[in-house]
Amino acid sequence: MTRKGQALSVLIVSTLAFTVCFMVWMMFGVIGIPIKKALDLNATQFGLLTATPVLTGSLVRVPLGIWTDKYGGRIVMTLLMASTVPAIWMMSYATQYWHFLVIGLFVGLAGGSFSVGTPYVARWFPKEKQGFAMGVYGAGNSGAAVNKFVAPALLVAFGWTMVPQVYAAIMLGTLIIFWLFSHSDPAHLVPSNTKFTDQLKALKDPRVLKYCQYYSIVFGGYVALSLWMVQYYVGEYGLDIRAAALLAACFSLPGGVLRAIGGWLSDKYGAHSVTWWVLWVSWICLFLLSYPQTHFTIVTVEGPKTFDIGLNVYAFTGLMFILGIAWAFGKASVFKYISNDYPANIGTISGIVGLAGGLGGFVLPILFGVLLDLTGIRSSAFMLMYGVVWVSLIWMYFTEVRRTPLVDDVTAARP
Repeated sequence: MTRKGQALSVLIVSTLAFTVCFMVWMMFGVIGIPIKKALDLNATQFGLLTATPVLTGSLVRVPLGIWTDKYGGRIVMTLLMASTVPAIWMMSYATQYWHFLVIGLFVGLAGGSFSVGTPYVARWFPKEKQGFAMGVYGAGNSGAAVNKFVAPALLVAFGWTMVPQVYAAIMLGTLIIFWLFSHSDPAHLVPSNTKFTDQLKALKDPRVLKYCQYYSIVFGGYVALSLWMVQYYVGEYGLDIRAAALLAACFSLPGGVLRAIGGWLSDKYGAHSVTWWVLWVSWICLFLLSYPQTHFTIVTVEGPKTFDIGLNVYAFTGLMFILGIAWAFGKASVFKYISNDYPANIGTISGIVGLAGGLGGFVLPILFGVLLDLTGIRSSAFMLMYGVVWVSLIWMYFTEVRRTPLVDDVTAARP
């Protein structure tokens, strides 16, 4: 097989593997709803349940990125996927809250696949095509949407315990396909005796911290809302779980599959320009999504009149669809920053930034639950995200916009 054929094969099977891993990682976003009802969990407990797999999937990203640089993506990805199969299967036998939390920690290892595949795929392509290649691979985020199509169908037909059993079988089959059709190139290995603690010193670089902040929104927010949206639709609009999952996929699907377009745009116009507009679109959407359902009465000359203000299910879904597109572009543009600034250290830096994004996906669902329990306002989740986006916009303005005009970034990105 030619070098170009090997690169294409690696891209296809790696994207498939990441899609399945992400589908498994987001499993609690659907099966968590009947579990919540069976165990009588409050919103905070539900947030912790859905977020637990995200924790381990985030924490392992830095060491996995380092091991990928050192040992190669093929062997690391294979071992990672194999390690999750027993835990996924065991999930169907859990009966108590702590069972789900503990097993969820091991299932969550699947989320670390991103920091393996990103450097593995990127090194098979020339620099001018790395943004697109990483965007295609990152489209595996659409596994969150696949979960919303597959899990409800299994849940309604056979009960929630069938979902992890089927997912374990899918993971095993994908592992075999990945091993058969992926390739290794010794030239891609980066010899290093650097320790994990030494790699974390990269956090002293202000650019890395900034990219972590951006990614905690476009990826962390994506993960958090993907986990939260099905139960949001059920509670806010009274939909059944199948209809809720279908509408929630209107956010998850574009948030995953359009990442490749974000990579292409970042290659053409520059990471800064794309990220800047992504944050502004996010700011507008989250402002509108934050407004709670409101009923108020005013006294007029003709007597009291009552008004209702709030988003109906169609307007809400439309805004979520736009937000999903924006965050798909943003996820790709952040990693274009990394490939531009750290070409020899993509695995480690992508692991650190991926860790920050994953931790955002862990913390945010818990905070969503806490805010809901404290205020009783479901849209408080979007209020929180709106504030986080404000921080990034201000940070970007003072560190990039005032210092470097947007046109400079466009010019620099072109050959």
